[in-house]
Amino acid sequence: MAEPAIRVEGLKKSFGTLAALDGVDFEVTPATVFGLLGPNGAGKTTAVRVLSTILAPDGGRAQVLGYDVVKQASDVRLRIGLAGQYAAVDANLTGFENLRMVGRLGQLPRDIIAPRARDLLARFDLTDAGDRTVKTYSGGMRRRLDVAASLMQRPPVLFLDEPTTGLDLQSREALWDMIRELVDEGTTVLLTTQYLEEADRLADRIAVVAGGKVIANDTPTRLKERLGHTVIEVGFENEDLARSAANLLSPLVEGDPEVEGSLVRLSSPDAAHILINALRALDGADMSPASLTVREPSLDDVFLSLTGKHAEEEKQDGAGPEQAGGRGRR
Repeated sequence: MAEPAIRVEGLKKSFGTLAALDGVDFEVTPATVFGLLGPNGAGKTTAVRVLSTILAPDGGRAQVLGYDVVKQASDVRLRIGLAGQYAAVDANLTGFENLRMVGRLGQLPRDIIAPRARDLLARFDLTDAGDRTVKTYSGGMRRRLDVAASLMQRPPVLFLDEPTTGLDLQSREALWDMIRELVDEGTTVLLTTQYLEEADRLADRIAVVAGGKVIANDTPTRLKERLGHTVIEVGFENEDLARSAANLLSPLVEGDPEVEGSLVRLSSPDAAHILINALRALDGADMSPASLTVREPSLDDVFLSLTGKHAEEEKQDGAGPEQAGGRGRR
C-alpha cells in the first residue's frame, strides 16, 4: 500500500486562547482530491498554512511526501503549490510576467515556461489580458491568475484554499477540469471550499472540521449514506405560513422541522409514512402547500447535521482568526 502523500497526526495550533487546530488527524492518498469542509474559524485555512510551512504548529506533526513540515520545510516547499484565499500576485507585472516569474523561481526548464504560462492564461480566459499589468485586473481576474500561478510548476502536491471564491461559473469549470487533469497525472490535491457542489464533484474523500477537530472523514457518498434520511421540503406562500406549518408538523418527526424562508424541511428514515401524515395534517388545517419536493440527502444536509449550519451560512459568517492577515506563499 502506498504511503500517504499527506499525513497529519494530532496537529495543534492556537491563536491566544482560541484553539484553531485541536488534535487534527487525517491522511491523504496520493493522486486524489481531499476536501476540507467546515464553518469559518473551524481550522481549515490554519491546517493549509501549517502544511504549506507558512505557520509552525504548536503540537503534533505533519508530513508532505514524507517530509516533516517543520524539520524539512525547505524540502516541502520545493514539492508543493499553493493558492491561498487572497490573490498573491504582483500588481506591477503583467499576467504573463507573473507566471513567468513563478516558473523561474520554481526552476522550471526555460523552454517550457512561456508555453505553459500562455496555456494557463488561455485556460483561465486571461489571454487578452496577459500582457496588461495586474493592477488593471478586476478582483476575479486576479483570483484566476493566482490559481494559474499555483499550477505553473505542476507540483506533486497542491493546496487550494477556497480557490473558486469570486470566480464565475466558466472559470470554476475550467479550474475543476484542470484539477481532474492534474490528479490523472498523479498530483495530490488538498482543497478547502465553501461550495459543497465543488466538494461533491471533485473530492475522493472529505474531512469535516469543526471547533478545531475532525468530526467526520469519509467519501462524499458514504457521508450522505450515513445521514440515512430522505428529505421532504414543503413550500408555502410566505414565511408566517411556513412557521405555522412547522409547528403543526413538529410531532411527526424527531427534532424540530427546519424553516428556511417559506420552506419547511423534514428529514426522516421513514419518508413515505411521514409524507402521508404530513399532507393529512396540512389538509386538516386547511394549509395547502405551494410546492412539495422529496429527495435524497445532499452533502449540505450532511454538513448541517454535523455542524449545525448550512454551507450558505458559513459564507455569511464573519472571518475568524484563521482568516485574518497573511497572504499565501508558494
